[in-house]
Amino acid sequence: MATEPGTPKSSQRHIRLTSHPGQQGLGAGSPAIHWGAASAMERGPIVGTTTNRSQRNVIGTHSGSYGVYRALAVAAGNLTKGHRADLTDTSPTDLIGPNPQWRDPTKMVSIDPWGASVSDVFADYIAQGYDIRPTIAVTKAHIDLPEIRHAITFNRLTPDNRVLLENGSAVVTKVAIEPVWYLPGVAARFNVNEVDLRRNLFEETGGMYPELVTRSDLEVFLPPIGGQTLYIFGDPRALADESVTLTCRVHDECNGSDVFGSDICTCRPYLTHAIEECIAGAQRGGVGLISYSRKEGRALGEVTKFLVYNARKRQVGGDSASTYFLRTECVAGVQDMRFQEMMPDVLHWLGITKIHRLVSMSNDKYDAITGSGIEVGERVAIPDALVPADANVEMQAKIAAGYFTDGAVPDAAQLAGTKGRGLA
Repeated sequence: MATEPGTPKSSQRHIRLTSHPGQQGLGAGSPAIHWGAASAMERGPIVGTTTNRSQRNVIGTHSGSYGVYRALAVAAGNLTKGHRADLTDTSPTDLIGPNPQWRDPTKMVSIDPWGASVSDVFADYIAQGYDIRPTIAVTKAHIDLPEIRHAITFNRLTPDNRVLLENGSAVVTKVAIEPVWYLPGVAARFNVNEVDLRRNLFEETGGMYPELVTRSDLEVFLPPIGGQTLYIFGDPRALADESVTLTCRVHDECNGSDVFGSDICTCRPYLTHAIEECIAGAQRGGVGLISYSRKEGRALGEVTKFLVYNARKRQVGGDSASTYFLRTECVAGVQDMRFQEMMPDVLHWLGITKIHRLVSMSNDKYDAITGSGIEVGERVAIPDALVPADANVEMQAKIAAGYFTDGAVPDAAQLAGTKGRGLA
């Protein structure tokens, strides 16, 4: 490999590509992965670290897009290359599973069910020197929201010092999950050819992962995308018990509303309403679950999202429910890329077989959940009083497109008459 004069020796090392001839097939030191096997040892560990490339048995690396920051830290000299995590005292605060769904390779294709307990279930591999890292972490926390304190003030919630404390904070179990894709299962879930899936993943990431098209023997991919966080109110073990009432919201990230309170959509009001419902449900002896996925702007990204905002506000006649989805498709080429088909995986990981109260109006989410074999009882809509005035455009458009409602579905004339604010 040619280098410029004066290039540091550390930059002159030969780069050995995994797609080079002779790299086909698992190396002698790579554990085989048998997705959906009955036990962790039969399934095999996910080894996506860079400390010893001969041990790797997946495409990609841990922490998804944060791997770029790790590379920058190594290049800048702030992180020692090949650093191995010290996992002392990092074990889950609450044990999840194993649940029957873990043994069904079709139930979970985007999560490693054993990802939270690698230090225990793969202890033998770790003792042999394998660098195996968790893809799931479970901890305890308190969450403090002004909307919950407001609910206490107006006597909708009452502190019980078990789920809800006197200071207004709620006690939760938090679970962070990184995506782990079993490519044959992902292809089957979307009813596409695995070869086509691999090629498109390769091309749409600018050729970042050549192993996608050169290493068909590597069936697991750690994609460079955000994961999801779970907030559990009550006993996590009760999630798998159908006799315990489960209140659940599956929520896709909307930073502008969730964090900063932007009033063009209903995301934060619906999220906080769901948290209130989860707290109340847990206080009644049930359990509550918020599943929060990083899919900003319907997985189109925040730049695209803001471009769509401008297009909606500046179009002739102003923002309108009748053109709500059209303006997104004009900019992005598609109305939505969240693909709820993989969303139920986390519910199956938790052992859920029934959601008694689903705090969501989305027909896409409902269809994905029930289509995966999970029963849904009551569907809980957002109260009209919580819908910001400028979000009526979104709400009416979604109801007309199939969102659940216990009221009337707007017709074309009503959609055309539903307007939002223009740009200042």
